[in-house]
Amino acid sequence: MSDDAGPGGAVTQPGSRPWPPLAGLTPARVALGRAGDSLTTAALLALSLDHARARDAVLAPFDAVAVAERITASGWPAVVAESQATDRRTHLLRPDLGRRLAPAARARLVADHDTSRRAHDIVCIVSDGLSAPAAEAHAPALARALLPSLAADGWRIAPVVVVPRGRVALGDEIGELFAARLALVLLGERPGLTAPASLGAYFVHDPRPGRTDAERNCVSNIHPGGLPPAAAAATLLWLLREARARGISGVALKDDREPPRLPPPAPG
Repeated sequence: MSDDAGPGGAVTQPGSRPWPPLAGLTPARVALGRAGDSLTTAALLALSLDHARARDAVLAPFDAVAVAERITASGWPAVVAESQATDRRTHLLRPDLGRRLAPAARARLVADHDTSRRAHDIVCIVSDGLSAPAAEAHAPALARALLPSLAADGWRIAPVVVVPRGRVALGDEIGELFAARLALVLLGERPGLTAPASLGAYFVHDPRPGRTDAERNCVSNIHPGGLPPAAAAATLLWLLREARARGISGVALKDDREPPRLPPPAPG
């Protein structure tokens, strides 16, 4: 008999235990209740819906032109380029192709922009990764919140490069191409069952092909229900300033700021 079972033993509903009120405080799957050995119908339907939303996020098309236009409208030049993953199926089955620029796109970037050494302190790349809705919804907002602060510090910022069907390591090649000190990749994360549109921000100092994940920093779970874009921008700003000043990134660079203190409890 389940812990949730009532007198008769077969059917349970959340409500006889203290967990259901707590479930309202988190999107995590807690206090689902049980019907015998199974989930309740309501919980099963909710799980199926979230799974469908996650699949849709992976397969959704990415409107790179619209994203570039939104970033440009906020005052930052943005261009669209292509990876070597020519379609969604290839993108999913060949992650290596999403890590490299298409030759024509690479030649176009070199021809159209200043790629001389140290012409830029940072280049920002936006890609759908595994969630186009995440990149479309949150990347422009994060760029608007972050880039003005970097510019105010005197950073030389390359045009934002928007790339459909890219992977994290694509920033290594684009960063090297622009001879930038840092490459920052804003990428749609693999969807979860409660967060189909979550953005990740990855950066590496001295980008070049062959960099490892241990050499990157990541600020993840960027969406209104997780880390809002404005808060993510504040964290990235601190980390990027440290990376530039100290010439490091990855496991050598930690966010060791003093965490905010909770206010003391009210008397009584």
